[in-house]
Amino acid sequence: MTGQCSLRGIYFIFSPPAQRQKKPHPTKQHICKPLQANLNSKFAKELFFANPLINISAAFLVCCHFIDFFIIFVFKNKTIATDKLNIEGLKKEFKDVQSLKTNDIIKFYRINEPELKTTTINWRIYALVQMGVLTRIGRGKFSLGNSKIFIPEITSKLKTINSKLKKEFPFLDICLWNTSSFNEFMVHQPGRFYILIEVEKDATQSVFFFLKEAKHSVFINPTKDIIEKYLPDEKETLIVKPLITEAPIQKIEGLITTTLEKMLVDVFCDDVILSAQQGSEMRTIFQESMNKYTVNENRMIRYADRRRKKETILNYLGSISNLRQQ
Repeated sequence: MTGQCSLRGIYFIFSPPAQRQKKPHPTKQHICKPLQANLNSKFAKELFFANPLINISAAFLVCCHFIDFFIIFVFKNKTIATDKLNIEGLKKEFKDVQSLKTNDIIKFYRINEPELKTTTINWRIYALVQMGVLTRIGRGKFSLGNSKIFIPEITSKLKTINSKLKKEFPFLDICLWNTSSFNEFMVHQPGRFYILIEVEKDATQSVFFFLKEAKHSVFINPTKDIIEKYLPDEKETLIVKPLITEAPIQKIEGLITTTLEKMLVDVFCDDVILSAQQGSEMRTIFQESMNKYTVNENRMIRYADRRRKKETILNYLGSISNLRQQ
């Protein structure tokens, strides 16, 4: 006697265990072969193949139930976590705020959950950052939304200069960028730009003479008087200057270049080479850059400290309305 069952749409044939057969009466004229010997019989084949298949199928069924349970468990907990995060309420509360602090987020969550632990809120902040709802812009400071990193244009001329320098000075740290990178944030566009080649202080002379021998129009850390009197009217002049240690830089297309944090500190500290970006233009540069891109204020302040301008730049940032969240 055989039967069949269905597990998740898969049909299996099974047979009951073989019963012990009685010895035939000696007077009967037929012979009953033992089950073990009758391997060619349909019954034996079903019994031989069906039992292992049922065992495997049972294990498969258990795994499927476990996976279903796991998915339901994760989905349920994810839904609960999302409800606890109150993302829509957070966006609505801080929609007009450029940056918010950890204390602001703590106060927000404790409006509805007064007894909520700080450690729990810190985990929620971590989850919000991982989900892209918040972007970390400094120690204990955040902005709403995904981070938007400023990427300066890497021109063919920058690539050519970088290739030459890397071939001649393979172990030298070199940062190249064009002052035209400020144009995106300026109202009035200057007619002349500089390609800044920042290298380790001890190597500035070597790099300067190498570029000079290569027939480039190049100057080394020029003063205001030299810029006004001797810089040619070329659209792009090369300027070699020392690279401040621990400057915030980034690698784009195999070339080390500036970051927005570095640019903002440089324009604040250098009124000689970046004279065209001073005054009201500098104010506009700061405002536009922070409106368009994610600026890591801690990173910027550390670099300003390296240039001994930490306090003055903090005062400047505080003097511009709506630029920093106090």
